[in-house]
Amino acid sequence: MDPRVEDHADVIVDHSIDLQAGDEVLISASPEADDLVVALRERIGERGAHSVTMGGSSRGGRAFMRAMDPEDYDSPSDTMMAIAEAIDVAISIRASSNTHETGDVPPEKNAAYAQIMKPFQDEIMGKRWVGTQFPAPGNAQDAEMSTEAYEDFVYDAVTKDWDAQREFQDNMVEILDGAEEVRIVSGDTTDVTMSVEGMVPVNDYAEKNLPGGEVFTAPVPDSVEGEVLFDMPLMAQGREIEDVRLVFEGGEVVEFEAAKNEDVLAAVLDTDPGAKRLGELGIGMNRDIDRFTYNMLFDEKMGDTVHMALGRTIDENVPDDRDDREGNDSAMHMDMIVDMSEDSFIEVDGEVVQRDGTFTFEK
Repeated sequence: MDPRVEDHADVIVDHSIDLQAGDEVLISASPEADDLVVALRERIGERGAHSVTMGGSSRGGRAFMRAMDPEDYDSPSDTMMAIAEAIDVAISIRASSNTHETGDVPPEKNAAYAQIMKPFQDEIMGKRWVGTQFPAPGNAQDAEMSTEAYEDFVYDAVTKDWDAQREFQDNMVEILDGAEEVRIVSGDTTDVTMSVEGMVPVNDYAEKNLPGGEVFTAPVPDSVEGEVLFDMPLMAQGREIEDVRLVFEGGEVVEFEAAKNEDVLAAVLDTDPGAKRLGELGIGMNRDIDRFTYNMLFDEKMGDTVHMALGRTIDENVPDDRDDREGNDSAMHMDMIVDMSEDSFIEVDGEVVQRDGTFTFEK
C-alpha cells in the first residue's frame, strides 16, 4: 500500500475525528477508495472501536435513481435511520471512476431524493463527521491530471501542518467574530451584501473537511441583497454548471441563469423554500491548493476565492445562546465559487480585509 494512504488514514483518525475506543464508525465509500477503507478499518480495530461500511458503485446509484418514483418514498429507510442514530462518527470518502455517471438522472429526481434523505443527513450532521477524497482516476481526469500527479496533489493537500493553517485562519475568524455586514465585490458582475450579525464564524482546519482551508460563516437568511456571478464552474448531479448568476432580494433568489445546464440549477432552487436562500459564506485560505480541479472539496479552499452555498446552514454557525438567530434550513447545500484574484475585494463592516486575493494580514 502507498504509505501516503496510511498517512491519510492517520490524519482522519487522529486529527479529523479523534477516534476513541468504543466509537461506532460509519464509513461511506465507493470501491475505488478501498485502500483507504482498509487502512481506516485497521486503525479502528487497533483503537478498540467498531465500524460498518456502506456504499457501492456510482452505477448502482444511477440505476436506483433512474428507476425510483419519488412519490413512493416519504423518508429514508428504517435501516439507514437506525444506522445514523446508532453511530458516533461518520467518514465519507469521495472517489470516482466516472464523475458524470449520474449525469442522465433527471435533475428533479435528484432534488426530490435530497428531500427524502434530509432526515438521514440531519442525523449524520449531528455526529462527529468528516468528508475527504481518495485520488481516483475519474477525479484525476476531471482535474486534467495524470493519476500519479493527482495523487501528489491530493496527498500534499491532506497531509500538511494543520496547526499552522489554523493559526493563519484565526486572523479571519477574529475579523468576522462580532462583525455585522460583509460585502463581496468582483469586477462589475458581483456586488452582494449580507448580514452576519450574531452568527458564528468557523475555522475549518481539516476537522469536518479534509483537506480544510477556509473560514465560513452564515448570513442572516433574509439579509442577502445584490448580484453574484459565480465565474468558476461546478459539478452538480453529475453535470457541469457554468457561469451561475443569481440576484437576491430580501435574502431570496429572484432571478437566475446559467450558461450551461441551467435546468440543474433550476431544479436545485426548486428543492424547497430554503434552497433559494444562502446558508453559507466561505472564504478560501489554503495557499497549497493552487489549481482548479472540478472538485468542490478542494476548489472552495483556494486562497483567491470566496464561495457561497445555496441551502442548508451548518449548525456550528448558529449560536446556541440567541433565540433570535436561526440558520437556513434546506435539504440542499450547493457551494459555488467567485474568483477574487483580480479587481475584487472583501469588505467587513466597511473595512477592506482582502483585495485582489491578498488579505490585509498576509505577508
